[in-house]
Amino acid sequence: MYKISKSGWIEIIVGPMYCGKSEELIRRLRRVRIARHEARVFKPALDDRYDRSSIVSHNGDRIEALAVDHPEEILNRVEEETEVVGIDEAQFFHPRIVEAAEELADRGKRVILAGLDRDFRGEPFGPVPELMARAEYIEKLHAICVVCGEPATRTQRLIDGEPASYEDPVIMVGAEEVYEARCRHCHEVKK
Repeated sequence: MYKISKSGWIEIIVGPMYCGKSEELIRRLRRVRIARHEARVFKPALDDRYDRSSIVSHNGDRIEALAVDHPEEILNRVEEETEVVGIDEAQFFHPRIVEAAEELADRGKRVILAGLDRDFRGEPFGPVPELMARAEYIEKLHAICVVCGEPATRTQRLIDGEPASYEDPVIMVGAEEVYEARCRHCHEVKK
């Protein structure tokens, strides 16, 4: 069987909600499996919107994954023969996810992460900016603004149909009932 390079690297897929991050992660992981490479896939246990034991995109694509609470669990569950590590919703992990991704890449693994690069306020989200700085490959995807139809780079949080307040908690797991994709011009946050 063909083995991938042992140099290891980090690649990250980022953008707002509804831009296809999980869909792209699933696509890449399916190609890894077609090539008969050993892969382990992880998601934060916090994200149970669609399924506890699968990564599920908004369009219904899915791939089996282990739900974990801490980056150390990922390190402990990746075996020597694992060649590729997939991690969804990177923004929900403790900042130690950066060290875990670096360690895995140093062990010769291809590490593919997906996550929101900005929170609902438009601010850099959790460990994702640091992961972007350390990644060898970055893909930034765009959604479509639901207000004007322009490319969307931000995630709009709505509470009872109104823009969320800047003081609201950053982490609130949800989907279409709470979030929309918006462009810079149409994105709103109550200050």
